[in-house]
Amino acid sequence: MHFQPAKLHRPGAPPLAVGDSVMLGAALQFRRAGFEIDVRGCRQMSEGLDVLSARSRAGSLPDVAVVALGTNWTVTTAQIRSALRILGRHRVLGLVTSPELGSGPSSDQAVMRAAGRRWKLRVKVLDWVARSAGKPWTWDGMHLGPEGAAAYARLLSRAFTWPIPSLEMTMTRAATLEPPERLSG
Repeated sequence: MHFQPAKLHRPGAPPLAVGDSVMLGAALQFRRAGFEIDVRGCRQMSEGLDVLSARSRAGSLPDVAVVALGTNWTVTTAQIRSALRILGRHRVLGLVTSPELGSGPSSDQAVMRAAGRRWKLRVKVLDWVARSAGKPWTWDGMHLGPEGAAAYARLLSRAFTWPIPSLEMTMTRAATLEPPERLSG
C-alpha cells in the first residue's frame, strides 16, 4: 500500500516511511503528518531494501527514509549498511526499533541502536520499543490501537527535524559566501 503525504513540514520531498503491519495501523496518521508511506503486512527488511533500491533507481529517494521493519524477521548490520549504500552519503536513514512478542529486548533493537551510535550523522534511531513500554497502545503487544497509532506517528515525525548532510553543507557554504558585487552603471 502506498500513500502520498497530505502536507510537508520541510523543504523538498517528504520523508519516506517503509514499514510492515505495525505501521499499517498508523497509515492515516503518517499521511496526515506529511510522510509518504510504503507499507505492507509481514514485510521483512530484505523487501524494505528492495523498496529503497527501486526508489533510488527511479531517482525519487527523499532526504530522509525511515525504515520500521524487523517485527517479522531480523534486521542485521549488513542490511543497515546496504540501506546506507542505497541512500548515499547525503541522506539520513531512520530506524524504528521493532516490538517483539512479550515486549522483551531483541537482537534487532540492539543492532539498530548500535548503528545509531556507529553512524551518528547518517542513522537516527527512533526507539518505539522504549517509547511504548508499559503503554496500552497495542491490541496484541505489537499492532497499534488508535492511541498507539497517534503516538507512533508523533515519534516518527521527529524525522522532519533531522539535519540532512547535503542541506547542512549547502546552508553552511551559502552563509560563508559574500554577496555578489553590484554593478554600477
